[in-house]
Amino acid sequence: QVQLVESGGGLVQPGGSLRLSCVASGFTFDLYELNWLRRTPRKGLEWISGIKSSGYSTYADSVKGRFTASRDNAKNTISLQMNNLNPDDTGVYYCSRLDWTIRGQGTQVTVSS
Repeated sequence: QVQLVESGGGLVQPGGSLRLSCVASGFTFDLYELNWLRRTPRKGLEWISGIKSSGYSTYADSVKGRFTASRDNAKNTISLQMNNLNPDDTGVYYCSRLDWTIRGQGTQVTVSS
């Protein structure tokens, strides 16, 4: 069955960086566009980035210029490099298929001093 497993979250100070990863299985990875989502107390579940099978990526305005998505089709993995983090970035981060209900268990990111 489809599995998406996120990792890389943690506690970081404002201005710091984290790199999240998501390993996928159970489907033909390089045929699918994937998303990064996050759930925050303020906004609930929101889309923050999408990455096509070609590697072309798009971003929500709230993260544009700070976050960079990438993928390695040989390793069935997508990544999210997050720089210049601020407290509003605190939340649970998920990778998902285009259907948001197909997502992993999430990884917690906390930005706090």
